[in-house]
Amino acid sequence: MEGIEHKMISVNGINMHIAEMGQGPIVLLIHGFPELWYSWRHQIIYLAAHGYRAVAPDLRGYGDTTGAPIDDPTKFTTLHVVGDMVALIDALGADKVFVVGHDWGAMIAWRLCLFRPDKVKALVNLSVHFSPRNTKRKTVENMRAAYGDDHYICRFQKPGEIEAVLASVGTKKVVEKFLTHRDINPIYFPKGKPFGDAHDTPIILPSWLSEQDVDYYTKKFEQTGFTGGINYYRSMDLNWELEAPWTDAKVSVPVKFIVGELDLVYHIPGVKDYINGGGFTKYVPLLDEVVVIQGAAHFITQETPDKVNKHIYDFLQKF
Repeated sequence: MEGIEHKMISVNGINMHIAEMGQGPIVLLIHGFPELWYSWRHQIIYLAAHGYRAVAPDLRGYGDTTGAPIDDPTKFTTLHVVGDMVALIDALGADKVFVVGHDWGAMIAWRLCLFRPDKVKALVNLSVHFSPRNTKRKTVENMRAAYGDDHYICRFQKPGEIEAVLASVGTKKVVEKFLTHRDINPIYFPKGKPFGDAHDTPIILPSWLSEQDVDYYTKKFEQTGFTGGINYYRSMDLNWELEAPWTDAKVSVPVKFIVGELDLVYHIPGVKDYINGGGFTKYVPLLDEVVVIQGAAHFITQETPDKVNKHIYDFLQKF
């Protein structure tokens, strides 16, 4: 970790913290929730050792990145965050970069490829597949219809409400609960029971997540709170409105998709059939391969870094 450099770069009206290492073609690593640049620690070191310049930002609202108006969820749309990524790519002096995204980072990476395919050489996306825009119903309405008001995305919508709940649980326990989550069923936050049935389950850290790792996440989220990350969920319906021009648009860059066999996103009803049955390639026509990592759950960059690193490297080597 000592060789990783940390910099602040002014992009798109905010001050973005990046961690970077290595020389060569740039690989932009985009994290998810509730994560940080740190989620890519294994990939940064591996890619730097294999001839690439790995760059992992803290997204707006996260970590050491500052300047985004945390109290205004409308400033956290995909247009804003993709704007940050385009400005970052320009600031790094690149015309095009390789992109790797996970969780919300994957959703941002899909949009980066939709809005500005000229900026992306190739994409490796983890965990969250590309979904076409539902023209009939907004995203949160869809979630509420499918899962009810206690689904975590629905519970995240009202500013201040879920923050108070998470504060009552404590930052460290929240970090541990999310990062060690291995249930393929949807996440619920019923009132009075913040993590649903898993709320009282004792947390035993897996071998891939150390106390030191948890302490790093905890320290950063204690500094910032969770609102920045939660704002991405609060902007989902606004994204639905703003992304109307891209209805039925296709992702026109080469893609490799990697998902854990036990990832709850992979187990959303209909998703496996969509990914493996032709629906996915309809919208991602340059899809090279789908990799399902057996026995792994959602946070695969950290749980199975050796496998993920090799899959990323093998794909990037084609270009």
